[in-house]
Amino acid sequence: MHTTDDWITTPITMDLLRGALDLERTEQGLLPHRLPARARARNTDGQLAMAESQPSGVRLALRTRATALELDTLPTKRVYAGVPPRPDGVYDLLVDGRPAGRGSVAGGNTLTIDMTTGTTGVEPGPVGTLRFAGLPEGGKDIEIWLPHNETTELVALRTNAPVEPAPDPGRRVWLHHGSSISHGSDAASPTTTWPALAASLGGVELVNLGLAGSALLDPFTAQALRDTPADLISLKIGINIVNADVMRLRAFGPAVHGFIDTVRDGHPTTPLLIVSPILCPIHEDTPGPSAPDFSHLPEGRLRFTAMGDPAERASGKLTLNTVREELARIVGQRAADDPNLYYLDGRDLYGEADSAELPLPDDLHPDAATHRRIGERFAELVFTGHGAFTG
Repeated sequence: MHTTDDWITTPITMDLLRGALDLERTEQGLLPHRLPARARARNTDGQLAMAESQPSGVRLALRTRATALELDTLPTKRVYAGVPPRPDGVYDLLVDGRPAGRGSVAGGNTLTIDMTTGTTGVEPGPVGTLRFAGLPEGGKDIEIWLPHNETTELVALRTNAPVEPAPDPGRRVWLHHGSSISHGSDAASPTTTWPALAASLGGVELVNLGLAGSALLDPFTAQALRDTPADLISLKIGINIVNADVMRLRAFGPAVHGFIDTVRDGHPTTPLLIVSPILCPIHEDTPGPSAPDFSHLPEGRLRFTAMGDPAERASGKLTLNTVREELARIVGQRAADDPNLYYLDGRDLYGEADSAELPLPDDLHPDAATHRRIGERFAELVFTGHGAFTG
């Protein structure tokens, strides 16, 4: 039994974190960010601000002999008006690389979002505590993966033995950018999002810049990718461009070229994989935007529908099939001068047969089982054999 007198409080600093690009001091503690301050200063979109502050792929990485630890955090819970409550965010504990526990933190701030009006409101709440006890004796490496879908301010770290930053594992760093599907959408926990699963299977260190609703080819995101050290880079492009209906075919091609050009300014020879969208039946041949379909709320379900008209493709509106064709064309053109540039059709990760077996529950986002399938497929196609990341 440990008393409060046993606890050692260790300041949380960047050298204890992996997967974050910045650490902001707040009134309560420290807020990990997945975009640097320069990028955040150029952003005016609330959705992106929320997404980048949710620590998908961010984890505390410690070396310690401690058998018990406590982490005080201030989470921000999302509540959607008229929609069943979301479960609390999940923290995953790894000890020497193996799953060793899971927990959540109650309380915290509440962010209420009304999707019909676009309005939001925040109600302040209390700091909560995550506890893990009964850890193995002796020196060990501990990782605490923060909730992938819950903004989390870090307030205090307490242990019953000293901690230091975990040693560099010496693995290649994989930098990934994508949409809510890469962010984690409806994965069960932070280590079971498809990028986290693929990274574990591929034996690499993940930096996940999957940004829910916000993979929109923003130049400041490309600059963040350019300036982030990485041995491997992948860009999953397309679904947000279509479901937000932000551009036409004339603008899309040059925007993709410009995004890749910026990334290449910082990583001229790094293996760079362009991944097109997984299958999403509502947008395969129907342009966006997509919108919530509230007719299923009496059943406790929220679904999405495509609001565009297939006939609008003639005027340059984008569908997923159009995006895939254009991405394949661009990569094929550029690969003549860039031997480290690769293309992966997202339907090889989740296609027609997968959709029949594991349909997208809300017609837009994969569930936990589908995250596992996508992660395993990505690892097999990209990290083994003749895959883009096997060199």
